[in-house]
Amino acid sequence: MAQMNRNREKVDASQLEIKDTVVSINRVTKVVKGGKNLSFSALVVVGDGHGVVGFGVGKAKEVPSAIKKGIEAAKKGLIRVPLRARRFRTRSSASSGRAACC
Repeated sequence: MAQMNRNREKVDASQLEIKDTVVSINRVTKVVKGGKNLSFSALVVVGDGHGVVGFGVGKAKEVPSAIKKGIEAAKKGLIRVPLRARRFRTRSSASSGRAACC
């Protein structure tokens, strides 16, 4: 696993046109002495559509702030994923019960 991460090339986000997508937003409740603290966690994926991707998690008291923090975290960890004919190089397959794909 560690060897695979060494081959990844870090990318500078300032030179690219980045699109962001919110994958999930979770409500997080922490029980403290005075009651419950409510906050939100957002998982965000960013990329340029040409093999540069990154993901980040942001946590804040409000949803827009959590999304903004997630985008900033995702831009810090951009990597280049090798593509072949606009697809990933690895073959994927899935099955559920008797149904199978690819």
